[in-house]
Amino acid sequence: MQPPRPAPAANRRTSRLPRGARRIQLLRAAQDVFVAQGFHAAAMDDIADRAGVSKPVLYQHFPGKRELYLALLEEHVSELAERVAEAMAATDNNRARVDAAVGAYFDFVDADGEAFRLVFESDLRNDPDVRGIVDRGTGVCVEAIAEVIAADTDADPERALLLASGLTGLAEASARWWLPRKGTVSRDEAVSVMSALAWRGISGFPRVDAGQPLHP
Repeated sequence: MQPPRPAPAANRRTSRLPRGARRIQLLRAAQDVFVAQGFHAAAMDDIADRAGVSKPVLYQHFPGKRELYLALLEEHVSELAERVAEAMAATDNNRARVDAAVGAYFDFVDADGEAFRLVFESDLRNDPDVRGIVDRGTGVCVEAIAEVIAADTDADPERALLLASGLTGLAEASARWWLPRKGTVSRDEAVSVMSALAWRGISGFPRVDAGQPLHP
């Protein structure tokens, strides 16, 4: 991994900030360091230096590196879950919902700061607390999609969850594959291709009320 970008001179030893603003600043600095170095190689000294604060200031907000990492992970897992929930709620058009769900993963992976690496590629993923946070976030995404599938098809809850899990897995894997290749395949084209693939499968399930394929 590459070392984190050095903090701009103007950010070093920053002036006093309100507690909430300071916490956000520290989380952003920690994200830079954890993404660049991974959890195990990162040091609190690196994070404090990146944030432009003394290490005691960092410890005033987070008792240790692990707690800082978990707070950051919780934030980004919640962000992904919110993206997916918004995609499901944005329209009643089921084809558009599939496109939006896939797009939510692409946008999350392509966001500034590469926070997705903490969620999907953590070198601490065997830690039970890390795994618990990621699993809960994944569950929220899957359940949001499964609720729509169950409401519009005759799939029972377990099969709706299975379909939703397949869609989220497809979206995550394809988004991560696409990221280093986005110079050759645009985001919109990639999302369109993958959502079309998913739609071909999901739309084949019959509707509850008519016994017909699921249409927009």
